[in-house]
Amino acid sequence: MVYQPAAGARDLLPLDVAQKRWIEDRLQEVFHRWGYHRIITSTLERMDTLMAGEAIQRQTVIQLQNSEDEELGLRPELTASIARTVVTRMAGVTYPQRLYYNANVFRRIWENRHNRQQEFYQAGVELLGAAGLLANAEVLLLVADCLAALSVERWYVILGEAGITRSLLSVFPDHIQGKVRSAIANLDRIAIENLPLSEELRDRAKLILDLRGDSSEVLRKVKSLDLDQAQQEAVNNLASLVDLLESRGDYPLILDLSLIETIDYYTGIVFEVVSDTAGQVQVLGRGGRYDKLLGLYHPQGENIPGVGFALNIEDLYQIIQSTQQLPQAPPASDWLIVPETGNADAAAFAYAQKLRDSSEMVRVEIDLGGRDTAAIRNYARDRGIAQIAWIKADSSPTIESLS
Repeated sequence: MVYQPAAGARDLLPLDVAQKRWIEDRLQEVFHRWGYHRIITSTLERMDTLMAGEAIQRQTVIQLQNSEDEELGLRPELTASIARTVVTRMAGVTYPQRLYYNANVFRRIWENRHNRQQEFYQAGVELLGAAGLLANAEVLLLVADCLAALSVERWYVILGEAGITRSLLSVFPDHIQGKVRSAIANLDRIAIENLPLSEELRDRAKLILDLRGDSSEVLRKVKSLDLDQAQQEAVNNLASLVDLLESRGDYPLILDLSLIETIDYYTGIVFEVVSDTAGQVQVLGRGGRYDKLLGLYHPQGENIPGVGFALNIEDLYQIIQSTQQLPQAPPASDWLIVPETGNADAAAFAYAQKLRDSSEMVRVEIDLGGRDTAAIRNYARDRGIAQIAWIKADSSPTIESLS
């Protein structure tokens, strides 16, 4: 019998880990420079936490059952878990709170494909307790800084506004609004044509579907609609954000008010980070504003505004692996310590510890015996070890450089 990982999971070998850590370390440096602090939440959560008031579909959660028959699940994303943690464990903190994470998530993928991946790695941020233009701009500019740190080229952000889109959909009858929403989310013009809509409502659905592209043109189209005061204010706020981002002169932005995410807790801006390499489009991450999510978990139901994003580590890896930036081998040890005789074992361990206690990171291995001198040298060369220290019983070393 050949033992394999569970369906949808995979093992990470030392080189995989080194490459994953290379990406994560650079993202973490960016998060630190922007003043974000790491948070770690439970992998296992109650189902009512994970579903975020039905904003997350139950069938996407990998569910478990404990001995008390309590419904539990593996987190399909981090935002709901962080929202729960902040309002229940961080009462009395000052806002804004800048938090970041680096973790695995699990999603049940309902597709007719064998061994479809169900475990994913993400790095992302949540900016909590801040609403408005500057908070929205911060997370979108932070995305750009993250991609710059990884030297990712040919990327752009697709920016929508869930509140505006939801209000534009409110003119459709309740019994068919979900189908209109689904057709727009999937850019399915044929489905819109086949829905039982009046000509006026069908034209409205097509208009929403076409509210994407150049930001000035999209804003012109939406401003031409008969908007109420709240809608007009939301459009003006979006226009201000677009102006701020585009004032940089190098922020690649596509405005898309037909953008509808499957996770339905977003209340304001929503966005996707997209790579377009050699004509191959790939979504690298997603994010948005969720000003009512924390209120679901707050003991007094208090709403605390939030905005954030998640980047997909595996997708970033696929994009940057061709650039030769990633490590091509696991990190090599700096030293191999070899006791020359049996009574030199203690001295060898002491010498190795002295090297490990250096103020700088030093990787030190002990030779575990059973090899002759030639085999020891061959092992060191194969592993890329720079130096061998041959230790005598009196603790004196003979240093051999292999570089």
